[in-house]
Amino acid sequence: MEFNDDHCIANREHGFAIETERLILYPTANESMELLIAAEHDAEMKQAYSEMLQGCVQNPNERIWYAVWYIELKNSPRTIVGDFCFKGLNADGTVEIGYGLYDGCCGRGYMTEALEAVCKWAVLQPRVKRIEAETAPENTASRRVLFRVGFMPTGAIGEEGPRFVFLSTPNN
Repeated sequence: MEFNDDHCIANREHGFAIETERLILYPTANESMELLIAAEHDAEMKQAYSEMLQGCVQNPNERIWYAVWYIELKNSPRTIVGDFCFKGLNADGTVEIGYGLYDGCCGRGYMTEALEAVCKWAVLQPRVKRIEAETAPENTASRRVLFRVGFMPTGAIGEEGPRFVFLSTPNN
């Protein structure tokens, strides 16, 4: 899939979204992030969502780089299969992407499709110079997604495990 402006859609409810063949990707509102925090039972994820919301509040003009983005099925509106976030945009132009699918949504190619589209969009943004990710060594599904999308290992180890950098998509 080649990325161009046709993949970006204006949406009254979401303000901005990226559309793929099967998905609509959009940053959530602060109110939605507050609901995520309240509903989250995992302390680590609750903390992560809280930090993302804090980033949105402190950087309202840059909130797209801090917000949780939902992955919604295009043919089934309001069916959210997962989410991702960029974890902020560093001064050197680096963004780190984190992602996950919800129970029962794995193995259908949703995350590969979502990451491919959002990474292609992100590298077109003037301040973005580099996209990174990290995943636990035992999370082979996540590693496969990163390789399919065009990420390569950096050789560095982060808090969760090996770090990867987006070089390009394998289809380009």
